[in-house]
Amino acid sequence: MARDVGALGRHDDWTGVRATVAGFGVSGFAAADNLTHLGARVVALDESAEGREKQDKAELLGVLGADIRLGKGATAELPDDTELLVVSPGWKPSAPLITQARSRGVPVWGEVELAWRLRDDGPDGRPAPWLAVTGTNGKTTTVQMLDAILRAAGLRSVAAGNVGLPIVEAVMDPAPYDVLAVELSSFQLHYTDSMSAESAAVLNVAEDHLDWYDGPHGMADYAADKGRIYRRVQKACVYNVADPETERLVREADVEAGARAIGFTLGMPGVGMVGVVDDILVDRAFIAERQSSAAELCTIDDLVSPAPHVVANALAAAALARAHGVPQVAVRDGLRGFRFDGHRIATVATVAGVTYVDDSKATNPHAARSSLLAYDTVVWVAGGLAKGARFDDLVVRTRDRLRGAVLIGRDRDVIAEALARHAPDVPVITVDADQTGSGHAAMRRAVVAAGDLAQPGDTVLLAPGCASMDMFTNYADRGDAFVAAVRGQTDRPS
Repeated sequence: MARDVGALGRHDDWTGVRATVAGFGVSGFAAADNLTHLGARVVALDESAEGREKQDKAELLGVLGADIRLGKGATAELPDDTELLVVSPGWKPSAPLITQARSRGVPVWGEVELAWRLRDDGPDGRPAPWLAVTGTNGKTTTVQMLDAILRAAGLRSVAAGNVGLPIVEAVMDPAPYDVLAVELSSFQLHYTDSMSAESAAVLNVAEDHLDWYDGPHGMADYAADKGRIYRRVQKACVYNVADPETERLVREADVEAGARAIGFTLGMPGVGMVGVVDDILVDRAFIAERQSSAAELCTIDDLVSPAPHVVANALAAAALARAHGVPQVAVRDGLRGFRFDGHRIATVATVAGVTYVDDSKATNPHAARSSLLAYDTVVWVAGGLAKGARFDDLVVRTRDRLRGAVLIGRDRDVIAEALARHAPDVPVITVDADQTGSGHAAMRRAVVAAGDLAQPGDTVLLAPGCASMDMFTNYADRGDAFVAAVRGQTDRPS
């Protein structure tokens, strides 16, 4: 009798199940490792064989019995005996491996779907609940804020998924967690079907990854994948009052009975929302007296930054934590202790009265717009891989703040054209990579050019609005290049 592999869970017999894992990065290794541990016969495929760490992991899994196939052509064909295909984030549905699996009736799971199936009972005899976050921007900050709040409440929590610990590793930890703060990208959600988060938030929906969602309904498909996070939510669907698309996704979601819609807003909150009153973050959703009053959670001064998008992230994290039953004081303590990871609106230095800020993590126009709106007068350093996104709305919204712009990267002309259309009086300098030979050299020239445009009191802001891989290893490498270039500057006369 054939096995129903698509129904397997943590406590089922995986012995001999023939599982193929596509992609051998962090999440792919975690999937292959744990499936091997469960007794499955694993084949792991990846077009890249580069990196000592990857080779070491391949050797380790080989010793444990997995078949690791790395290098060009490794993912061209799905092994004939495959019963389950697990794909790492970023694999397009049109990839040959996936179309072959679909045509054969082989289940296709993402790492998140695998993790959901492999959950184990926690300290109270039930699997640890998931508090899940997605959105075009702010996911990582919100999840890390949420994790800080949960820890302040004395819970054993971890930030997992698209940030921090791979989600498969989190659910397979022999010491179960009390709760998981889970960041999910649209790529991960695309291949997730059975998840039922305790509560979930969509922070915002804006153009991104349109090179991946390249069909006739690209933006709609992208939004739909974001909305999958609300499916079967048990307690709270958290949405952004300022982004009607997030509320629409809640309204259309098929949730569990009793689940509530909870809005977050930078203004005065209505009943069933969290928001801001006189620079105080307040709760009108999770208190008995919400019809007539609000409960103080913390002040804006308690936050790592008063920037509006940071306040919004804090409100979303607070809503998810309060839905889980966390007390007000833990929200305050967690947010007071929270600090950014590197390359997120980080002040680098002040040179000749000009402040230099590294927000290399602003990898799409929506994120760059939020960053630009946090400062009064800006020389904007931007560019890279636009991923099909447009910059017209960003320029229209921020042009009154722009002292000038310095553009680098492959798609710098896309930004330059938007500036020419909507802010023709803003000075624009372009830096060609072929004049410098390296991304770091280009960044040095960009920082010098930005300093020349800036006046005392201005902010030179690296908020690229683009991915980094055309000139840098990743966004952190790009941010490091900016920091090094700024620190290489000498004080100039004001």
